[in-house]
Amino acid sequence: MKKKPAMRYLLNGKEYPCPIELAVSVFAGRWKVSIICQLFKGKKRYGELKKNIIGVNHKMLAEQLRELEEAGIIKREVYPVVPPKVEYELTELGQGLGPVIEYLREWGEHFQTEAPEESLSTAHGS
Repeated sequence: MKKKPAMRYLLNGKEYPCPIELAVSVFAGRWKVSIICQLFKGKKRYGELKKNIIGVNHKMLAEQLRELEEAGIIKREVYPVVPPKVEYELTELGQGLGPVIEYLREWGEHFQTEAPEESLSTAHGS
C-alpha cells in the first residue's frame, strides 16, 4: 500500500507541515497583531501606526509591515505627491482575521480573569 504524501502549506517560499503553523507564522513577530488591530480601525499612515503602537521602532515597524504585505494581509498604497504619502489598510484576506483577533482578545481577557495566578507564574517563568 502506497503511503499518501503529507500535505504541505506554502507561504512566501516557506513550507509548513500544518495549516495552523502557517497561520501562526503570519502573526509571528512582536508587533504584527498590534498593526493588524490598528488597521481594523481603518486606513493608517506609517506615522499614525508608529505613534499608536507604543514601543515599536522604525526598523521593526517597517519590517513587519513588509512581511504582512508579502503575506497578503495588508495593502500598501503610495500616492504620487510630495512629500510622499503612504497608507496601509487590511486586504480582504486581512479583514477575514477579524473573528480570530476578537477570539484572541476574549481568550486573553478570560485567561487573565480566570487564572491570574497561573498567568503571573507563566509570565515570570516560574
